[in-house]
Amino acid sequence: MLPTTLKRLYFLALAGALGLAASPFGAERFRLFGEGEAAEERLPAAPAARVSITAEGHVVTYPGAHVVVGAESSGILDSVTAREKDRVRAGATLAMVRATDLQAAIDEARARLGEVDAEIRLSEAELARAERLARNGTGSQQAQDRARRDRETATARRATSLAEIRRLEAVLAKSRILAPIDGVVIERHVDPGEAVTTGSPIVTVADLNRVRVEAEVDELDAARIELGAPVRVRAEGFEQTWSGRVEEIPDSVTNRRIKPQDPARPTDTRVLLVKVALAHPTPLKLGQRVEVAIAR
Repeated sequence: MLPTTLKRLYFLALAGALGLAASPFGAERFRLFGEGEAAEERLPAAPAARVSITAEGHVVTYPGAHVVVGAESSGILDSVTAREKDRVRAGATLAMVRATDLQAAIDEARARLGEVDAEIRLSEAELARAERLARNGTGSQQAQDRARRDRETATARRATSLAEIRRLEAVLAKSRILAPIDGVVIERHVDPGEAVTTGSPIVTVADLNRVRVEAEVDELDAARIELGAPVRVRAEGFEQTWSGRVEEIPDSVTNRRIKPQDPARPTDTRVLLVKVALAHPTPLKLGQRVEVAIAR
């Protein structure tokens, strides 16, 4: 067995021959021990790999950009002008509920208003005559009071008629179903001639320029999600992927809404509905299923 000094010299010579002494890791790769100990190789620790968080999701609109437009009054649909894929502006007419009875009631109320206006003119003329006679000393105070009362009564009736007309016109306005936002008609629920009640869905309008991805992240990964984290989005049928970022992390978890494509994954887990803003417009359809990879 070689003495300790000779062993050290032997290993130093071997390291020089192999060029390890000039290596930046030379001092780290070999550690010489005393007698009875073997040389131990020490490699620098490799950096931990960054593993992304994967989840399934689907394309959704921003709040307020997806509206199911319902009927505000009951009746028979006279017309449904909106068709699927039509682009509409806010305030555009989508459908009309038949309102012939309402229109007739409004016409009748306006005719009564004309009668009241005639009574007001007559009462004002009678009051002016009674006041003139009173100034000449040939009229009575009682005649003036009666004429003034008739004018005030006719004026009150006119206010009542106007209020009734406004009420009927407000009801008539509800028969005209309008688009609440700019967008595209993505679904039409009824056809002309159908009977509807208050709240019945007529059409669905969505602003397809305001879409994002809602990813169902497993609750076990909730602590690893950060706002602004980069995201990659892909969908079946497309070769390219799209970039995005985490823009909203909810404060609560919920039940899974999307059935996992992998049958081995549990369906009863709780998820965090993480919202992902897309960096650029995509050809993805509203409601389309996607897969996301969120960088840690």
